[in-house]
Amino acid sequence: MDPIQYIRPEKLKELTANRKQEFTAFFKKLKAKKPKNLDDMFHELHHEAFDQFDCLSCANCCSSISPVITEKDIEKLAKRLKMKPVEFVAQYLYIDEDKDYVFKQTPCPFLMADNYCIVYEDRPKACREYPHTDRKRMYQILNLTHKNCEVCPVVYCITSEMVKNQK
Repeated sequence: MDPIQYIRPEKLKELTANRKQEFTAFFKKLKAKKPKNLDDMFHELHHEAFDQFDCLSCANCCSSISPVITEKDIEKLAKRLKMKPVEFVAQYLYIDEDKDYVFKQTPCPFLMADNYCIVYEDRPKACREYPHTDRKRMYQILNLTHKNCEVCPVVYCITSEMVKNQK
């Protein structure tokens, strides 16, 4: 895999847009074929990519999208901030069109100027697992992975590498 560099968010969207047809066809093919080694393919590239990429140089995920916040996340974050869960919800969250709790604002209210997270040890599950390219049953989240190409340089590079390897 080519070295992964921080790509400005607007450049990442442009790169993804330029490859929209190619990426769409690739993910459609993966959904149709469901290769048995799909998880292994993603996991190998995930580990290779994160060996060379520092999320603190980017934080585009924290700056531009909101994770789904679970009830357990609410409890942990409220406790961390010495608030009641109902107060935490009122101050930081709203229910989106999918009926999920998400942050009212982006960037994330807990993202600091140096891209560190002030609630890192208690961050939401979706944040801990992002960009989800090392999970099991990747075929279940191929639509999300495709969408994340616009947000995460690592996902874009993993996808680019997989497209290149299929040829």
